[in-house]
Amino acid sequence: MQCHYCESEADISVEKDGLSVGVCQTHFREQLEQLEETDWLGDLDDELDIDRTE
Repeated sequence: MQCHYCESEADISVEKDGLSVGVCQTHFREQLEQLEETDWLGDLDDELDIDRTE
């Protein structure tokens, strides 16, 4: 599968409702960095109540 953003091979792919999207490692990191700039990841962490002490 090809990266959604460039010509590289996708390192990560996600499928939902029959639709698959792939991204290379570089674009995955860029998207995570953009999400870190918002409260979205923190809100998701709170919603999932993840215990990171294990």
